[in-house]
Amino acid sequence: QVQLVESGGGLVQAGGSLRLSCAASGRTFSTYAMAWFRQAPGKEREFVSAIRWGGGNLYIAYYADSVKGRFTISRDNAKNTVYLQMNNLKPEDTAVYYCAADPLYSGTHGEEYDYWGQGTQVTVSS
Repeated sequence: QVQLVESGGGLVQAGGSLRLSCAASGRTFSTYAMAWFRQAPGKEREFVSAIRWGGGNLYIAYYADSVKGRFTISRDNAKNTVYLQMNNLKPEDTAVYYCAADPLYSGTHGEEYDYWGQGTQVTVSS
């Protein structure tokens, strides 16, 4: 069983930055794919970013087009934590951000991830 706890959300002005954290329990964190999704009011959940183990010390990150160049996903396996650095935030980034994990799946379909956090609110004012 893996438990995920997000933190770091808040209110920020457009153009500002936030860093989200997701702390995971479990001893096999380093090989799990970790992802961030978000859900805005009245909208469906959407993929934001993911990072998966590529073998050895290689980790591969990928992003939704809407955040590419502005968001950066990273992980610290020693701390069992994955981060989402969000720069140049826009009002359309306002959403609840969720962390997800899976031992096998690393794609963009949220329903395929086995483990989810409770979410953290990000609000970007114009």
